[in-house]
Amino acid sequence: MNNDRTYDIVITGGGIMGSATAYYLSRMAPGLKMAVVERDPSYARASTTLSMSNVRIQFSLKENILISQYAVQVLDAFEEEMTVEDRRPRIYYHRDGNLFLVGEQNLQAARRAYDLQLSLGCRVQWWSPEQIKAHYPLYDTSGMVGGTFGPDDGHFDAYAALMAYKAKARSQGAHYLKGEVVRIRTAGGRAEGVDLGSGETLSAGCVVNCGGAWAAQIAETAGVKLPVIPVKRQVFALDPAVKPEGPLPLTVLLSGLYFRTETGGLILLGKSMEEDPVGFNFAWDDQRFMEILWPELAEFVPAWDRLKLVRGWAGLYDVNTLDHNAIIGEWPEIGGLFLATGFSGHGLQQGPAVGRYLAELILKQPASLDLSIFNPRRVLENKPLSEAGIV
Repeated sequence: MNNDRTYDIVITGGGIMGSATAYYLSRMAPGLKMAVVERDPSYARASTTLSMSNVRIQFSLKENILISQYAVQVLDAFEEEMTVEDRRPRIYYHRDGNLFLVGEQNLQAARRAYDLQLSLGCRVQWWSPEQIKAHYPLYDTSGMVGGTFGPDDGHFDAYAALMAYKAKARSQGAHYLKGEVVRIRTAGGRAEGVDLGSGETLSAGCVVNCGGAWAAQIAETAGVKLPVIPVKRQVFALDPAVKPEGPLPLTVLLSGLYFRTETGGLILLGKSMEEDPVGFNFAWDDQRFMEILWPELAEFVPAWDRLKLVRGWAGLYDVNTLDHNAIIGEWPEIGGLFLATGFSGHGLQQGPAVGRYLAELILKQPASLDLSIFNPRRVLENKPLSEAGIV
């Protein structure tokens, strides 16, 4: 056996989840021999880099709120913490807020989530339609009963954050390898390593599946069936004729349409829809915007009946069809096989807390934040969690 291909831990996938996990593992256990296998080091089709890079505390499940509180804490000190020698990353964390609109149909659920967020010490505000209009005059708030605004919510440079995690993990001893994991090797009910498309084998007693939209495909090679599918989501960049007076928060309409301002006076817009295609499809469709999304947008912001569609792109959600919440932890039937998947569009903001939690699980350290509610056992037991704040 080639000792250079024997590791303590192999992580499949070097996106935000894999790299955050590698960072925490290498920080907590210096000298750990660890490989992070990434199929595309350019990250051109990674969900991390194709997202709208949002972080928010406005969830309805306690653990999801706590995860985001930790993310905000991490982002505040991120650039200093991730400095390697004299190379300080710049992630441009903009706290422009998130605004979730509330109508009669979601009033009770919004009130419950708001009260829970307040009880956990979140800075979140309940705005009347008049307050929303006062802050953002372009919005038509007719038909609304209010909205919840999180001033600590915002967006940042996802690619810069990913590269910072990767650079810091490497400086702490993690090895990044270009390759495609085609099989998780198991024997006697335990993980033994992975096979690569190149024909090489990496031996390890611990395998962490952070494969994102590919995670279920990878897990199945070990006989693990996950309720996770790759679903295409699209983002459109717009140049409106009428510009807002200042930054707009990520604004979520009752229909599920969401948008925010971007550098250069652009508007980024998206919407998750039932008919979004399943599969590894990265084509974007301007007709979707013209025929469906623009009419919705112009109804809420009448001044945007004139705008230019500048560009668009498509990325993938790893959608957990059981309950749209993350699946995190050791697979009950295979020792040493850990999972972090099914984030359903929230993986970027959950990366810091999940990476730390996985590292603590693997190293058998007390959990700084108990995320056992997301244990994979609920998949086997068919016990979904409830989260009303899915976007």
